[in-house]
Amino acid sequence: MRIFPAIDLKGGKAVRLLQGRMEDATVYSENPVEVARDFKAQGADSLHVVDLDGAFAGQPVNDLIIRQLIQSSGLKVQVGGGIRSLERIEELLNLGVERVILGTVAVRNPELVQQAVARFGEAIVVGIDAKDGQVAVQGWAEKTELEALELALKMKEVGVKHLVFTDISRDGMLQGPNIQSTVELARVSGLQVVASGGVSHLEDIILLQKEANQGVPIAGAIIGKALYTGAIALSAALAVTASSGNLFGVNLNLENDREGDGC
Repeated sequence: MRIFPAIDLKGGKAVRLLQGRMEDATVYSENPVEVARDFKAQGADSLHVVDLDGAFAGQPVNDLIIRQLIQSSGLKVQVGGGIRSLERIEELLNLGVERVILGTVAVRNPELVQQAVARFGEAIVVGIDAKDGQVAVQGWAEKTELEALELALKMKEVGVKHLVFTDISRDGMLQGPNIQSTVELARVSGLQVVASGGVSHLEDIILLQKEANQGVPIAGAIIGKALYTGAIALSAALAVTASSGNLFGVNLNLENDREGDGC
């Protein structure tokens, strides 16, 4: 299971939102590149980046910073936010992005996703953002009638292998991810699912890793606000996945982690 520390870009800064609301943005760093370097220094090998400006504008906004993040940190970067065309996907891959996350377009234009998978293979990831089980699009601003599992199965039909699943109601709230829904989505769809939204304690990572150990295709977890507030130490999260065959030893430190996280 891979751990993806997260950087959300808004106005060139690293921010976090509450439940996807742009008006509820907290700035955590004026310099996202320094944040990425720090993640690398702590042992990370991957990074999840969302161009929030692009997600709401429907066009690229932060390419210069994305390029700097990749070149300066040496991390494997996956990027989402406002990606609507094959040309845009290719631009990001040419920047050095490892994987491109398609969200709104998976609902509005599934044929494009099929074309993207045919052309770029497993570099294509579909992001499913849901509230009360229903998919939301346009930077989470618009809720649809489409069920998350229904969309996942449709994406599987067009060749998608990887999903990022976010429960919007949990995002940025430090209430824990919706593990039950994440596990169900992964088990029923058979797709490799990265859990996102609300990861708040080391126990969340342990529970996800246990599911992965039992054969559920949980491929990773994205951690955002919990890293910035100190609720989770990145090194501890990475240790869980590195020690996936022996989680009992990690569990021994779980109580200490809760006591020290300030939540």
